[in-house]
Amino acid sequence: MKLMKRMVLSATTVATISLLAACGSSGGSSSKTEIEFFSQKPEMSKTIKEIAKDFEKENKDITVKVVDVPSPGDVLKTRISSNDTPDIINVFPQNADFQEWAKAGEFEDLTGKDFMSNIKEGVAETYAIDGKVYSAPLDSNAWGFFYNATAFEKLGIEAPTTWTEFEAVVKKINAADEAPFALSLAQGDAWSLNGFGQLAWAEATGGFDGAQNALRFSDKGSIKTSNSDFEAVINQLDILRNNGQNNASGATYNDAVTAFATGKALILPQGIWALPAIQQQNPDFEIKSFAYPGATADDAMSVGAADMALSISSNSKHKEEAEKFLEYFSSAEVFQKYYDVNGEPTSVVGVETEDKFPETEGITRLTFTDKQFVWLQSKWDSEADFHTLTADYVRDGDAQAMADKLNVFFDSMK
Repeated sequence: MKLMKRMVLSATTVATISLLAACGSSGGSSSKTEIEFFSQKPEMSKTIKEIAKDFEKENKDITVKVVDVPSPGDVLKTRISSNDTPDIINVFPQNADFQEWAKAGEFEDLTGKDFMSNIKEGVAETYAIDGKVYSAPLDSNAWGFFYNATAFEKLGIEAPTTWTEFEAVVKKINAADEAPFALSLAQGDAWSLNGFGQLAWAEATGGFDGAQNALRFSDKGSIKTSNSDFEAVINQLDILRNNGQNNASGATYNDAVTAFATGKALILPQGIWALPAIQQQNPDFEIKSFAYPGATADDAMSVGAADMALSISSNSKHKEEAEKFLEYFSSAEVFQKYYDVNGEPTSVVGVETEDKFPETEGITRLTFTDKQFVWLQSKWDSEADFHTLTADYVRDGDAQAMADKLNVFFDSMK
């Protein structure tokens, strides 16, 4: 009899647990769809997570898992090769690896999706592959020069608008016994001059296509010190030679930022991403910026590309939810929150940018115009050796060695 009662009790308990579980699955967390957002912007992780939480409040059946890991580029390559692609990925659509993945069918075709109308016309098409758009580019980085506006004013110097004016500015800074440039020429941080090297070639050859024709698509072994474009590039690089802060040859990126922020050098050649790092050191001067000068004021250029661009995995089991989040994230009201922290020029229609981040306006005025081109490595197999050899020349002034290294680097791609 006791055994029968225990059996009945057990059956009742199991039924009760099952009923509770069923109730929980209808309205609890187990019924929610989880989508993964893979970020490559660790400095923006806090803001992205806040936006994800706001989205969840409006979409109670969806949770967003924001993944932020060290060496995200390497991790992403491993995950894609292992068929473990996140639902939504922060990509850099100008890079060769993204283009290969898109061509291989790893990402959803976003062409014509409703949320793409949130982006300024023509921006997404910049990164189209075979006429199809595989990412939603929401902002862009850019490269140029920060300068100590307070010191400039004391020296009676204005920001240069032409290359001739630039040379005159450097000459006046030297005459005042100040260091013109905060440079990071250590081997590990040679990337910090990547923008200068690319812009020098673009200015010397007439822009993106001219630079590619002179470097990537020229005949093997054709880069020579006697070439007029090479001579023009050397002339531009020479403005940096022997014009850096003390110990510039071994300085890291952080060293260069510190040298600028503490007034030990008056100009920092760098991308706009450096502004937060500069401001963290509380400089006691006004920060302004100017673009890479050309022969005339109209010839100024910048280089950059999409920084927060979002793609959806073609293998995602939750494409509808992923699209819903992308539509939310790319709306003006939501992306305003991101922009107000990040400050990079945005392509999202309706975001209020006027009078914000005046420190970078001298550079960002060219973003989303034909005066800013996409990073040259978008057509290269790699980029590391290019910025290393650029820094090498600034250190040692060996033009022949630079020409030889350029040929070795690009001949492998031809």
